[in-house]
Amino acid sequence: MSRYEPAKIEPKWQAAWEAGGTFTARRDPAKPKYYVLEMFPYPSGRIHVGHVRNYTMGDVIARYKKANGFSVLHPMGWDAFGMPAENAAMASGGHPKDWTYGNIDVMRGQMKPLGLSIDWSREFATCDPDYYGQQQAMFLDFLEKGLVYRKNATVNWDPVDMTVLANEQVIDGKGWRSGAAVERRELTQWFFRISDFAEELLDAIDGLDSWPDKVKLMQRNWIGKSRGLQFAFDVVQDGVAPIDVYTTRPDTLLGASFVGISPDHPLAKQLEAENPEVAAFVADCRRMGTSEEELEKAEKKGFDTGLRVRHPLNPDWHLPVWIANFILMDYGTGAIFGCPAHDQRDLDFCRKYGLPVIDTFFALDAPAPVTDTAFVPPKDQRVRWVDHFTGIDEATGQEAIDATIAFAEAKGWGKGVTNFRLRDWGLSRQRYWGCPIPVVHCNACGVVPERKENLPVRLPDDVSFDKPGNPLDRHPTWRDVPCPACGKAAKRETDTMDTFVDSSWYYARFTAPRAATPTVAEDVAYWMNVDQYIGGIEHAILHLLYSRFFARAMQICGHLPASAVEPFDALFTQGMVTHEIYQTRDEKGRPVYHLPEDVIEMTVDGKRHVALRHDLLVTQGASDGARLDLAKGADLLVEVVPSAKMSKSKKNVVDPMAIIARYGADTVRWFVLSDSPPERDVEWTAAGAEAANRHLARIWRMAAEIGDAPDNPEADLDLRRVMHKTIDGVTRDIESFGNNAAIARLYAFANAIQRSEAGAATRREAMRAMAQLMAPFTPHLSEEMWQMLGGTGLIAEAAWPKADPALLVEDSVTLPIQVNGKRRSEITVPKDMPKDEVEKLVLADEAVRRALDGAQPKKLIVVPGRIVNVVI
Repeated sequence: MSRYEPAKIEPKWQAAWEAGGTFTARRDPAKPKYYVLEMFPYPSGRIHVGHVRNYTMGDVIARYKKANGFSVLHPMGWDAFGMPAENAAMASGGHPKDWTYGNIDVMRGQMKPLGLSIDWSREFATCDPDYYGQQQAMFLDFLEKGLVYRKNATVNWDPVDMTVLANEQVIDGKGWRSGAAVERRELTQWFFRISDFAEELLDAIDGLDSWPDKVKLMQRNWIGKSRGLQFAFDVVQDGVAPIDVYTTRPDTLLGASFVGISPDHPLAKQLEAENPEVAAFVADCRRMGTSEEELEKAEKKGFDTGLRVRHPLNPDWHLPVWIANFILMDYGTGAIFGCPAHDQRDLDFCRKYGLPVIDTFFALDAPAPVTDTAFVPPKDQRVRWVDHFTGIDEATGQEAIDATIAFAEAKGWGKGVTNFRLRDWGLSRQRYWGCPIPVVHCNACGVVPERKENLPVRLPDDVSFDKPGNPLDRHPTWRDVPCPACGKAAKRETDTMDTFVDSSWYYARFTAPRAATPTVAEDVAYWMNVDQYIGGIEHAILHLLYSRFFARAMQICGHLPASAVEPFDALFTQGMVTHEIYQTRDEKGRPVYHLPEDVIEMTVDGKRHVALRHDLLVTQGASDGARLDLAKGADLLVEVVPSAKMSKSKKNVVDPMAIIARYGADTVRWFVLSDSPPERDVEWTAAGAEAANRHLARIWRMAAEIGDAPDNPEADLDLRRVMHKTIDGVTRDIESFGNNAAIARLYAFANAIQRSEAGAATRREAMRAMAQLMAPFTPHLSEEMWQMLGGTGLIAEAAWPKADPALLVEDSVTLPIQVNGKRRSEITVPKDMPKDEVEKLVLADEAVRRALDGAQPKKLIVVPGRIVNVVI
């Protein structure tokens, strides 16, 4: 082959790997194992270059570890249940299963040409009955162990789609698909007892040494451990129960101006039944979403109940009781005391309703009463207190909190309590396209678990989406079944599981994906834990937290060993691949987005212009100026929005198949890994891809055109030194996820080989090392080079090259010479040359002699191994 032709070599080597089962994971007790896993994708239809970067990062590690003698597990699957498939069925009249499996076929077809070292024999989708049947079996185990239960809960209810919505599916108070005003409704839901593990999940974060600090902080904040005071406000009016309150800032009790309760608080419900005005206000509150973010952004609204409570420090001090729309029932007690001087939300509320604002402490340096901004210093900041009831004067917030809790406990009206922000995980979804919850509701027996021998409880295929709501509710032949306990008429649970459940244990299923049990003891003992997990920062909280909980629950039920309660030993969160956004405007000024392939660029008078692609604009021979005139005349000029995350809705996605067709998969892989550190974003540009392709073609020519130059001992040794330094550096870079640094070294190595006057044998040795070092990044080109240069077998099976320590030691060092702070010359000397000998050589240097002009230097300073300073 006379030139680099990726379209020919890439399919050839992919076929060779597949025929030889090169990447089939094998449990081999004689070898150390390595499990690398990328967060598996949702089958939305097509992959883009952002996906390529994620999977190629994992592939680099997998290939590198295989070359270092590990038995490697590198699997792939599909997070396939969820609302998008069901909504697509509603829109098109098709079936979610057909849409999902069709998309999986397309995406698999796009991924395989990338040459990823994936064991495709382990592939599964979470909508496969074999997978979700084992998930149902675990649900029953969790139920038996008390890890899952039912209770009433307030949820976001879409009255048009007739389904519960997650917080992120409520946009401006409306269902994201239907546009209907969302209601807060109380329904009976299934929950996992994740809150029982809050302390353990929090403490274990300290042991996750190979996780990013920012992810660990996000996990800690979500679990949200806090110590505060729990006490009760006695209601002045007779016949009303005291109002329990939990607060993390009991030190500010003297700043209280009201007591607030949630619209879902038992007292609010009692008042709702008695007072139409309360009922109307509460109904308005329930049209809001339930997320803290939405409540925080919403206008603060309240209703004065007319009730009053006694302040625990002074029974003659009465506070009004308000129902407030920003208080959640599922944190603490569903009731607070408002301290507006030191909480911005409370301050906004009090200013709106004319409630008092009472300062309890001031800054030491600039004491000033609160006006429009609450004074909320960190708890470790010292402040001056206003006649605090515990007697403190100047102290930190934490010191005052501790003193207040001790005071309340001593007086007997309050108790120190540790709470967690983490709530139990609600898994019920009123959707068809999800894992059925394997229980039956019987009038005689209550909730009855399905028998394991009847699993999987399969989703019925004969459903329609022509009516709102869950099709399972109106499918009598599926819904109506005999009770597994008594045999009487009963009904299946028609809620399905949250898709987070599907992705919370897939890492364990990959160890034995065809087993008739959720896991196989020998396989999880060998393969678990995941040694390197890779994925986006957007999954840093819920997915990882739920996976950590699931590992503990599976261990309790015997599906994982105790050593696997933290499933991911190391975590890497990669940056995004970004691209410019191209847009025009419609007649109403709204943006209309265009794909990168739909635009054309031109440069006129040094200025870049972008226009919609048009037959007239791409006429052969037309100048840039003429094309610009045509674009202006046709109103085809395009606004360019600076680089942003690739998004199908903004159409700034790059189809890797088009790039592969033009340049080859190795070019795509090389570029997405070379441009920036992997934790940072990388901007995809056509020019960058073209430059990467030119470099790979250059490497190809260097391997093909070594020639037959004779040995050159000095140059041969120099090139071998560079080669072994490159081996050492690239090895360290890959171990630390420094892919861009490794590629930079390989560029430098290529330059060194090209400049070298070494003989053909040494150049061939260097190019074989180049092929091996490039193999994790450009596996197809490396295989071809390996064969061309006489390598044995597949490079994918070859051992990783080892750096010779003796060749990493420099025998000589080059020292720059500065005269009065300005560099004038340099000398190369043995590393161990004594200082006085170095000084002699410096004074003999022609440039130094000219600068001295016969005089003696005032100072001559030799810094060993670094520099020489001559002061005149």
